[in-house]
Amino acid sequence: MFYYISGKVAVTEGSLVVIDAGGVGYAVNTSYTSARSVRVGDTATFYTYLHVREELMELYGFARREELSCFKQLIAISGVGPKAALSILSATTPANLALSIITGDEKALTCAQGVGKKIAQRVILELKDKLAAEEAGVSGKGSVPVTIGGLPHSKKSEATAALAVLGYGSAEIAAVLKDIDMDALSLEDVIRQALKKMMK
Repeated sequence: MFYYISGKVAVTEGSLVVIDAGGVGYAVNTSYTSARSVRVGDTATFYTYLHVREELMELYGFARREELSCFKQLIAISGVGPKAALSILSATTPANLALSIITGDEKALTCAQGVGKKIAQRVILELKDKLAAEEAGVSGKGSVPVTIGGLPHSKKSEATAALAVLGYGSAEIAAVLKDIDMDALSLEDVIRQALKKMMK
């Protein structure tokens, strides 16, 4: 329903940001990362998701599109609700979340408040399965394949898998990674540079 909301920040309280857009105050549930990126009085844009359940409607939003993409993928997993997804995104960055998925690092997820080992394992398993399905769908079409099944074979394929977790398509990923010096940077820096390029 809403793609984004842009306006003046009226309130910031923990993981809640109120955006005044056209005289209406929109209460946006967000991660601590996004909430800390703005101050009262700033003009800000939050990319949003409207969560509707029975008689409850809640608006979730994030300062960066990749955070919203991660949020949507997390809440699509059985047992992971919006609050758990926000907790995960408050405890880690999208880039680090992607690395945790492809390396199977449960501890990086269980450090989020309210996220236990079982949920962490489910997140890792389901998102890895999703990447494996995407790989099967694109491997014959000339796109950069995502290597799943243990650790990927190279820094480029690890970066590709991590960016795919964030919701980017294989053609978009290939175009961005071709201009990044893989040998000179750590995997995390490769992912960060790619994200900066994608946001331009």
